[in-house]
Amino acid sequence: MSDDREYPAPPVGEEVHLPGPTFLPILMAAGITLAVIGVTLSIVFVVVGVVTILITGFLWIRDARREFDELPPEHSH
Repeated sequence: MSDDREYPAPPVGEEVHLPGPTFLPILMAAGITLAVIGVTLSIVFVVVGVVTILITGFLWIRDARREFDELPPEHSH
């Protein structure tokens, strides 16, 4: 099934924005894994996992906001 709607192409020479590399998604996944495993093993794993999730979530949102603020004004939604 094809989509007949046409989307405007970006202007020629417009720079494509890509986020920088980061380990935050991997660290958050590790925190989630620790918290889930901790449910069956030990409360210590749950606490370490939740703390890891909170810290990486805060850092990830902070970095995303910083990147959004650096975008040119015409890219804001």
